[in-house]
Amino acid sequence: MSTVCAAGVATPAATEPTEQKKPLKPCCACPETKKVRDECIIEKGEENCTALIDAHKDCMRSLGFKI
Repeated sequence: MSTVCAAGVATPAATEPTEQKKPLKPCCACPETKKVRDECIIEKGEENCTALIDAHKDCMRSLGFKI
């Protein structure tokens, strides 16, 4: 009897995360462009990284963020 209950409980729990997808947070979006942008700003200064900053903004916009 406990085997049947355990199987019945495990199945809905396994399907819940796919049904309730959390929205993407800005801090987690576009990690590839964000990392390169941040490194450039630290090493060279913001004024020397405009292309990388724009690339990150474009990536964020493509995911639906309003920047």
